[in-house]
Amino acid sequence: MAAMTGTPAPMPRPRRVLLLATTTGYQTRMFEDAAAGAGVEIVYATDRCGHLDDPWRDGALAVRFAEPEASLRTIQRALLALPVDGVLAVGDGPAVLAALVARHLGLPGHEPDGAEIARDKRRMRARLRDAGLPVPAVTVLEAGSDAAALAGALRFPVVVKPTTLSGSRGVIRADDPSSFAAAVHRIRQLLDSPGVRASDGVEPGVVQVESYIDGVEYALEGVLNRGALHVLAIFDKPDPLEGPYFEETLYVTPSREARSTQHAIVSAVASAARAVGLSHGPIHAECRVAADGVYVLEVAARPIGGLCARALRFVREAGPPDARAGLEVLLLRHALGEPPDGWVREPEASGVMMIPIPRGGILRRVEGIEAARALPGIDDVVITAKTDQRLVPLPEGSSYLGFLFAHGATPEVVEHALRTAHASLRFSIDPYLPVRSSQKRGAT
Repeated sequence: MAAMTGTPAPMPRPRRVLLLATTTGYQTRMFEDAAAGAGVEIVYATDRCGHLDDPWRDGALAVRFAEPEASLRTIQRALLALPVDGVLAVGDGPAVLAALVARHLGLPGHEPDGAEIARDKRRMRARLRDAGLPVPAVTVLEAGSDAAALAGALRFPVVVKPTTLSGSRGVIRADDPSSFAAAVHRIRQLLDSPGVRASDGVEPGVVQVESYIDGVEYALEGVLNRGALHVLAIFDKPDPLEGPYFEETLYVTPSREARSTQHAIVSAVASAARAVGLSHGPIHAECRVAADGVYVLEVAARPIGGLCARALRFVREAGPPDARAGLEVLLLRHALGEPPDGWVREPEASGVMMIPIPRGGILRRVEGIEAARALPGIDDVVITAKTDQRLVPLPEGSSYLGFLFAHGATPEVVEHALRTAHASLRFSIDPYLPVRSSQKRGAT
């Protein structure tokens, strides 16, 4: 019998995920490594310069998160020749555009309005209040309004913050009218600084004032799957966050809190996500547990930021215990339609320390890195600040010196390892001396 001839069947194309991220984010490399291991192709859309020919050599589409409709059209044109099977975002600004893209492509994702509300503290507080959830008392000081005139009506302490920005940037506790006026002035200066003023969604001069909640903070990492919350981890924050600034340092999981409190946190976050309008995709929530209940401070339509995701590894409930996967693998699979059921966090405790900036200035060197890395339980020491970089601490700053990662038998072991490693590091920081311009006198 003669052999059959004909045109060979075309090779199936790889599964693709559109990843929206900022060019300055730490997580894109982590997603790239996860995608390579999972046989997934990533199409990037970033806020890179559109006038340069692929400066980052990643083939990214050039978009502007502050211009979602125009960026949506750019992405739609590009995807005609490069179709994708899922959409994922890293960061608050990218999350809004990702939601728009998913809706227009008919792919599952958060609702655009929900993603927009999630990054706006004023609108989020209103949604949570309307849903009957605990919220602090809120007053919004509009641009140009006199802080001194409002101070007499406040019950101190209060927390003063921008209506946008993340990572505790611009968040200050005030205990009296004098510190309140100083905090408002400081935040308005931050909002008027060139780097912040150009940011997407920033309201110049607008300051939100909230009653201070006396309680303990926790973070929850999860995935919403068509409205159902799948909890990936609850992090304890062992260092108290009482002000005047609220710089986060330690995240340790699993939580050592009572089961009843953990259930209350999960319930509050699920209710907050519904109230905001989030339904499908990663979420990162910040909560403060007080005597009168769980206050959801934030529920963002994105995963945990920076390199902190390296503290999370997962196993399949029915799979081999040594087959570990990072958070990025789960999120890529979920973006491609795989439910998160069946994945659980690894048995060991883990944690991360976001290394705080001890003082402003110019970083000259970091010593003790190898000694810290060699300590029991420490997985890695990553210094992200560069030599000769200007360091700006909170509340004006937006970055850390680096990250410490640890694993151990218990959360206590992990916390001890992180604190010991941090104590082993020595930072040489010179004072920052701004250069002042001067006019040359003309000859007479």
